[in-house]
Amino acid sequence: MTFKLDSLKPNVGARRRKLRKGRGIAAGQGASCGFGMRGQKSRSGRPTRPGFEGGQMPLYRRVPKLKHFTRINPKHYTVVNVSVLNALKAGSSVSLDSLVKEGLVTSPKYPLRVLGNGDLKVKLEVQAASFTATARSKIEAAGGSCKTLD
Repeated sequence: MTFKLDSLKPNVGARRRKLRKGRGIAAGQGASCGFGMRGQKSRSGRPTRPGFEGGQMPLYRRVPKLKHFTRINPKHYTVVNVSVLNALKAGSSVSLDSLVKEGLVTSPKYPLRVLGNGDLKVKLEVQAASFTATARSKIEAAGGSCKTLD
């Protein structure tokens, strides 16, 4: 059997007649048309907008948005860039304590984190709580080593 536009028909029962509301008791949906007696949902132009909660502050305004969530337990670090480490002697061991003695770090309140800004020309053994990927690669490229403290 070949299909042609003039031979296409919907399946039996697929298309139903539109309900004619408000046309008397015998029609099945007379008088209030199935919307009940009174109230906001029975009025004309009745559907409220999506998310409307009757004047209560709606959920989408109560919940904080995705940006600027305050972290409950943020990790704080004492931050040092790789370029600052050039002031140290070659082959020396670098830790938070040694940086404080050298005067490169003034407030050693938190664990040390080494960032990869700048170039490193000195071979060093660096001990820190964490390293960025660029910092680790620059220290190792200069011949040094990175040790992560737990």
